[in-house]
Amino acid sequence: MFCDGCGTVVQPGQAFCSKCGKQIVGPISVMQPLPGRVKGHVRLLGLFWLAFSAFNTVGAVILYVIANTIFARVNEMGAPSGPAFLRPLLSVVAILLFAKASIGFIAGWGLLQHEKWARILALVLAFISLFTNIPFGTALGVYTMWVLLSADSEREYDALSEVRAA
Repeated sequence: MFCDGCGTVVQPGQAFCSKCGKQIVGPISVMQPLPGRVKGHVRLLGLFWLAFSAFNTVGAVILYVIANTIFARVNEMGAPSGPAFLRPLLSVVAILLFAKASIGFIAGWGLLQHEKWARILALVLAFISLFTNIPFGTALGVYTMWVLLSADSEREYDALSEVRAA
């Protein structure tokens, strides 16, 4: 039997819930415990990281192609319209964006598989995305931190990881 307020197991004849303190009035209904915040959101969060990383990959490929086609031609022609440092700069930015997307794919997959390391990796990426990919990265970063950052979230995610490992 479970508390109808928080889902904690309640013994027959118990007057108050031991976790939330809610008064038990009348018959105690037999119901499943309420799913926690992490359990309800971790799959969606993993899918969001996979989709966000796919968009970052597309952007990285486009940026790399532009840097090595358009700006390579401008430098070969000797036209004064493009500075010589622009091609290597855009190439490096594209490679860094691709690396971030790769790590995002790993984090998304890890969250879907309930890997223990994926929570920390997703939180690090969330912090980076707060400032680098406005507005979508900021929204995903805030959502990731809301789901995974609190102490209760750590405990619940660890429990999900242990269930998967068993």
